[in-house]
Amino acid sequence: MRKVLTLFFVVGLISASHAQFGLRAGFSSSNFSDTNYKANPGFHGGVYYTLGTESLAIEPGVQFSQRGFETNAIPSGAVVTESLDYVDFPLLVRLYIFPVLNVFAGPQYSKLISRKREEPGDVQTDMNVLEQNDFAGVVGISASPVPKLNLQISYDMGFSNLNYYGRNVKNQVLKLSVSFDLYSTY
Repeated sequence: MRKVLTLFFVVGLISASHAQFGLRAGFSSSNFSDTNYKANPGFHGGVYYTLGTESLAIEPGVQFSQRGFETNAIPSGAVVTESLDYVDFPLLVRLYIFPVLNVFAGPQYSKLISRKREEPGDVQTDMNVLEQNDFAGVVGISASPVPKLNLQISYDMGFSNLNYYGRNVKNQVLKLSVSFDLYSTY
């Protein structure tokens, strides 16, 4: 019975659906939880595909995301910058409050693809000092002031312990994005 209901839901969603495919990019500010590090500014960008009705949609996507932090080394006080590059795979559910405004939430899997820790006289790129798979929750709000253009703000809250040099820390990322629909059936 559950399979039949699921099938009816999926068929109904597809037959009454609107679709969008587009590009998303923007500014991100990231840090680790439970630290006194300074947030590290970065870039994120990728693609998304939205499928749904006028009130509810699902949106898988893939994007490149820069994360990290800045701190001071002990005891020298020298600036230490940790840069982490990830590929993110969010799966969002969007709830349209008005045709031009929606809220969204969903899970996200992220894979660490590179790491660079810089301090005076030393550069480290070993990725084995932290967990390379990250699971997070994403929440946000999006507005579409003109057709095909979307502005959104979102927050990625890490659920995974990254075990950074043995410390229990999690990624936290604030993202400001601009999206452009390359294809839309709305």
